[in-house]
Amino acid sequence: MLTRKQHELICFINDRLEETGVSPSFEEMKEALDLKSKSGVHRLISALEERQFIRRLPNRARALEVLRMPERSATAKKVVAAAPEPKPDNFRRMPEPANDVIEIPLHGRIAAGVPIEAFEGQSMLAVPAALLGGGEHYALEVAGDSMVEAGILDGDYALIRRTETARDGEIVVALIEDAEATLKFFRREGAMIRLDPANRAYDPQRYAPAQVRVQGKLAGLLRRYD
Repeated sequence: MLTRKQHELICFINDRLEETGVSPSFEEMKEALDLKSKSGVHRLISALEERQFIRRLPNRARALEVLRMPERSATAKKVVAAAPEPKPDNFRRMPEPANDVIEIPLHGRIAAGVPIEAFEGQSMLAVPAALLGGGEHYALEVAGDSMVEAGILDGDYALIRRTETARDGEIVVALIEDAEATLKFFRREGAMIRLDPANRAYDPQRYAPAQVRVQGKLAGLLRRYD
């Protein structure tokens, strides 16, 4: 039986292999599991090797092979099967999520190309609650075309969950030198922060960590059709 972290790691490795055919780096595994150091990743990988869930391929860097995936334990299956069915009264009292609409602050336009002045003006935007998860949210109107290959178009409304942290590969609102904001993929590159567009016509932007503050992560999109 695997621990929670062991299970999370083998699922992360398997997903990455299916998506790209390449094992994730130890740094990526550390970030994905919120571990403090790579030594924790080494211990988890060694434990998975001992249990014959994965193996390291010789003479190849970052080469891991998933031999088998863990199955849900019998105990977990029994718990699910034994769960009581909700009473009809409970269904009648539950709200209809599809009809719920909430208003979140609309802070103005944000560049998906080059940075522009951050958070100009403020109004409210009505958003279906089903598009938002937990946490505090706000909206920004997208200006520019540098994120088109990620499906984010000029005029879309980006729904942002407030947070000050991000993992590599997440789409974030990055505030640059406390003055300008941009919507980009967030990546760490050595001692620098790299903000990647999703349009080959644009170049990545590189900044020192002190120049960039994460203001939120993309949670969803709204698009109007005229």
